[in-house]
Amino acid sequence: MGKVEAEARKKRVYTNVQHALLAAVALTGVALVAAVAPNAPAALVKLPSVKRAQLRYQYRTALGRLAAQGHIVFGKRDGKQYAKITESGRKMLVFEQEKAKLSGTKKRRWNGRWRVVIFDIPERRRRTRDRLRSLMQETGFVRLQDSVWVFPYDCEDFVSLVKAELKIGSAILYMVVEHIENDKHLRAHFGLK
Repeated sequence: MGKVEAEARKKRVYTNVQHALLAAVALTGVALVAAVAPNAPAALVKLPSVKRAQLRYQYRTALGRLAAQGHIVFGKRDGKQYAKITESGRKMLVFEQEKAKLSGTKKRRWNGRWRVVIFDIPERRRRTRDRLRSLMQETGFVRLQDSVWVFPYDCEDFVSLVKAELKIGSAILYMVVEHIENDKHLRAHFGLK
């Protein structure tokens, strides 16, 4: 495996651990840090001590990153340290869940309508525009032009969350289109008949 691939894989693992911890904190409302960090998965007991140590380290650093990003806050109660999800953490979790839902749409039945997202973001907000493009690509949209993206299934909730997250409300439009000229390559890409 190449160096770039290894770094990308490492980043995916960190992101997955962060999302799992954030979901655990959100589900319980407040999670005991001592309980989450060393013993989160039940399989920890069955792992060799080296793997357990690596997993503990991953959980602790993931919690630290989530706190640094403002998604969780730490507090003490009865001499024990707890992690609690913040409002920004809840928003991020909802956003990631919606993104995952769209990524898993391969088995859904298509209603014959295309969802088209177009945007016009000025050059002074180039980073926002680039972030939007990368989100569209990660989620599975296909680029027709630089600021025109297509998806075969309902994704209005996702687009609304993107608008709120990136603060680009009026710069992005969501359309449901009955027909796109020469859409054979799009149908093939999404595995549609």
